[in-house]
Parts: sequence; structure tokens; C-alpha cells
Amino acid sequence: MIKKYSIKELLNKGKFLIDQKVLVEGWIRSFRYSIFIILNDGSTINNLQIILSKKFDKKIIKKITIGSSIRVIGIVKKSIGKKQYIELKSLDIIIYESVDKEILQKSILQPKKHSFEKLREQAHLRFKTNIFSCVMRIRHHIAFCIHKYFHEHGFFYLHTPIITTSNCEGTGKMFQITTMNLKNQPIDYTKDFFKCETYLSVSGQLEAESASLGLGKVYTFGPVFRAENSNTSRHLSEFWMIEPEIAFYHLEENINLAENFLKFIIKYIVENSMEDLTFLDQRLKKYSQKNRLLEKLELILKFPFKKISYTEVIKILDQEEKKKNIKFLHPIVWGMDLQSEHEQYLVDKYFKTPVVIFDYPCIIKAFYMRVNNDGKTVRAMDILFPEIGEIIGGSQREERYDILLQRMKDTNTDKNKLWWYLDTRRFGSVPHSGFGLGFDRIVQFITGMNNIRDVIPFPRTPNNAEF
Repeated sequence: MIKKYSIKELLNKGKFLIDQKVLVEGWIRSFRYSIFIILNDGSTINNLQIILSKKFDKKIIKKITIGSSIRVIGIVKKSIGKKQYIELKSLDIIIYESVDKEILQKSILQPKKHSFEKLREQAHLRFKTNIFSCVMRIRHHIAFCIHKYFHEHGFFYLHTPIITTSNCEGTGKMFQITTMNLKNQPIDYTKDFFKCETYLSVSGQLEAESASLGLGKVYTFGPVFRAENSNTSRHLSEFWMIEPEIAFYHLEENINLAENFLKFIIKYIVENSMEDLTFLDQRLKKYSQKNRLLEKLELILKFPFKKISYTEVIKILDQEEKKKNIKFLHPIVWGMDLQSEHEQYLVDKYFKTPVVIFDYPCIIKAFYMRVNNDGKTVRAMDILFPEIGEIIGGSQREERYDILLQRMKDTNTDKNKLWWYLDTRRFGSVPHSGFGLGFDRIVQFITGMNNIRDVIPFPRTPNNAEF
């Protein structure tokens, strides 16, 4: 029986398979001189060269077009060319589906450079392109190693609800879920499917907190939704979040966990996705003046993150503005929410390393964050990365019932909707912490892609829900 190999397996084991008969399947990337077929099956960025036998009928050769899917039985041979170690001398070819040349000319599969905007217009086909297949394979490995990390560190995977009645952060627009005709006024939500107002969740944090207060260590990994009209290269309407929650953890332990977690992901990808990273790195060298991708990733692993309080950050930005005559668009005032320009300056210009900022003012942070003794700041932290800005946001949670209740009043958070969350502070409450990592953001950082829409299979953004 002839053994079937993926192209990745065949290329890896090729030197041990010389002169053996094998079977491969894939899509044709190019066809040259009516002899050389370049085949790929998605398992690797590298292609397999097929040498056509002269015995093949010309009618079959005419059907061999770019994008066509084929099955090949052939003999593994050591390649004469320098670009590959092995090639396959064909004995038999079955064409599953031939692509019409006129249709091909209108698609992104034709062999020429396409803009990313054009690729998004044919998102159902871009999996077959070199760059997008690289990104998707890396995305898979990042997801896998996230589960691996938490499993090895004693966390339990928790599935939190996608349908919710509350906004975790208390700000921002949410997508409403209803079976009712909202044109009818007044609206009686007791007649709706869930008998109350419901929305697509922006976070699983509050539910994860309650689970951590019984299980110790939990994490969520799933889709979340935000209805803000943010049409930028850094925002999606539907995206994926990782949110660990840990009982008996203080802020310092939370920061150390987040740094260790990020470095684990990057180290894993460098060790397991080098072929794809190298391809993306070469692309950046060709089309961009940014830091080289591999150098950027190695820099994250090389040094500890810089840890600094919000108050110290404000002093640094104020001094830099005065000393170096830098003009920020947003004035530097204690109590302000740091903007992208401030974050980028700190990471790319001042420290030149990832930065952890902690102890933010109460007035700009969510109700659930633990209040410090000064009464003005909370035990919050953000991790900033080069080029991308904030990649993790987290905090030590407020475990004290009375103070949490007061914070909910101060921020106009509906305690009636979150009665159960308040209730967790009455049954053996403990110090606990957690953070959120935007999955698509870390994929964007690791792959070096400029637009977050190019690191998710089918992006959902304002005015776009196609495919």
C-alpha cells in the first residue's frame, strides 16, 4: 500500500524516503514549462516540486492550472535544484478540480502581489495565500500553547456565557440580543426570550472571578463583542480574549504571572513556528522599515519588563515634554487616561522595552479594582508592548464587600444586576487577581501584521459582517 504524506511530513522525512513511492495531495501554486508543478497542501509554507512524466496526455496537462487540486503518486528523488532537497517524479496524477483561467484572473490566487484590502474582499480564499496561511498556522500554535501553559500551571478552563445582562467594564456599547420588535414602544422585556434585556458579552471576567473563589485558578478563552464604532487597525467588533483569575493572588503576583505567560507564548512560537516566522520576517524586511520581526521577539525574551507606577509615568512624560520640547496631542495631567501616543513614547523611545504600569487613578478604572490605602488609586496594571501598545490589562480585585458596594455606587453600576457578584464577597472572600489578554492582539504582535483584520479568519468590524 502506498503511504500518504502531508507535504510538511514529506519534506521533513524526505532524505529517508529517496526512491520510495508516496502519495501527496494539494493545490497547485504554479506550473512552469509544462513540466514543473509547485504543490502546497497548507501544512507548511514550503512547497513540493513535482516533475511531470512525459507520458501524460496533453489534455490532462491543459487542465493543470494554478489553484487546481490534485492527487499525485510519485517517486521521491533528490533534487538537482538548490531550492529544495527533494522533489517528486510523478507516476500518476488525478485532477480533483481544475480552475478555469478566466475565473483565476479575477481571484487573489493569480500569481501577483495583492493588497491586504483585496485579500479581505476574498477572505474565503485567502487561506491559500502564503502570508495568510503563515498567520493562521501561527495563530493555531499560539492558541495551543495558551492552553498548554495554563494546564501545566494548575488552571481549570472555564466556559463563561456569551449572553449576559451586564457590562463588565460599565462603559462602551454592547450588541443587544432580542426576539422582540424594538420598534414597538414601550418595550416590555418580560415578554422577551430571556425575560430581561440581554447582550453579547464583552468579558467573562466577573463569572471567572466567582469560579476562582471556589476552584482557585481558572481561565477563560473565548469570543467577546464590542459595538463601538472603532474603524481602526487595532480594533474588532468580535474578538477573542484570554482571562485568568486566581484566588489568593496579589497585584505583584498577577504582574509576574502575566510577564511569564507572555514570554512563554513568544518562546513557544519561536521554537515551533520558525519557518512561518522567517517567511514573515523576510516579508517585513522587503516591504517595511520597522524593526525586524525575529529581533523584536527575541528582545521581549531577553530583558525583564520595566515596572513603574502611573504617578511616576506622569512625571516622566511631563519632564520629557519640557526637556525635549515634545508636543503630545493630549496634555499630561495626573488623572488622565494614557493615550496611544504616551504609551508608544514610553515603550519605543524612553524605556525601549515592554512596560508594566500599575496603581492607576480610581476615576479612570472599573469598579471591581481594589482601592489602595491612599483612596485615590487602584491596584490596576497594564502591560505595554512595542508598536502595539496595551496588550494586557488587569488588576487585583476588590474583595471587601463594603468598599466594593461603595465603588458600585460611585460608578453608577447597577447592584441589582450584579447581586450575585456582590454575594461572592460574603462567602469566604479572599484577595484575588486576574487580567485580560486580547488574543488577536498577541497574534498581531507576533506575526508583525499591521492590521488586526489580517490575523483573524473572518473579521467582524463596523459595516462588515461578510462571509
